Amino acid sequence: MSQSPLPDAAPANWVDAYAPEPLKPWLKLGRFDRPIGIWLLLLPGWQGVALAKSYADLPMTARYWWFLFAFLVGAALMRAAGCAYNDIVDRDIDAKVARTAGRPIPSGQLSVAHAWEMVIGFSLLALLVLLSLTKAAILLGVASLLLVAVYPFMKRITWWPQAWLGLTFNWGALMGFAAVLDGLGWPAALLYLGGVFWTLGYDTIYALQDIEDDALVGVKSSARRLGGRAAQGVMIFYVLAVASVVGAGVLAGLHWAFYVGVALYAAHLIWQVRRLRLDDPALALKLFKSNAWAGLILLAALFAGGF
Repeated sequence: MSQSPLPDAAPANWVDAYAPEPLKPWLKLGRFDRPIGIWLLLLPGWQGVALAKSYADLPMTARYWWFLFAFLVGAALMRAAGCAYNDIVDRDIDAKVARTAGRPIPSGQLSVAHAWEMVIGFSLLALLVLLSLTKAAILLGVASLLLVAVYPFMKRITWWPQAWLGLTFNWGALMGFAAVLDGLGWPAALLYLGGVFWTLGYDTIYALQDIEDDALVGVKSSARRLGGRAAQGVMIFYVLAVASVVGAGVLAGLHWAFYVGVALYAAHLIWQVRRLRLDDPALALKLFKSNAWAGLILLAALFAGGF
């Protein structure tokens, strides 16, 4: 029986359009029908590589192309493993929320045992990629597992699970920097901090889709906590994100082109807030997905700052 696209997937996504029917539940479990999550996990890693290259004034050799490819593969694998793990933990909640009830586990298409197979298998593949990086990056990659393991429980104990997601999703900024220089520095720390605030903003927008269902099932979120002040909250988070990134550029001694790019990055974030409507879930999803472009703009700025 043909499966329908999930509510937060594009109607013409490649999984529903082209994947064989037996594979669709597996691909949906890993969110391959919604690639925005791969972008948002990948881009901080690429940004860390770009910042380290520009900071150390290094030429663009084949080594850096490998780092970019390794982070792409690693992000796709770990995002899928993380989503499967998240769905194992949240299966009872997902069954009660309209947007998530059709996911493979709550809908009965896959079992919890199947999901654990994806978690373990994809994590092992990601480990092989991780082992190709520097010692510092490997240690950081192993440390990230604690953030990943705890994240699904945050919505049960704090109003700010989006902040923990920021800590988790932007860990790649530290890893990317460490992959190039085999160590960390204050520019990497500020880039990471900026990413945490960026995620806190865009995931608050994302959480607006579920605000009513979350209230019914008792799930906490920054969107619920901020209520009618969500737009103001997102603006504050984005201002802090831009300020942190500017600080990273100053400490790294980046050139003027970086600041031009950051101005475009800031303009994109302001555009999101100006368009935001608290009672329009479809628009919230669209604005959330636009953060792939925001991240790419910042990536270009970090590379440009080293030329």
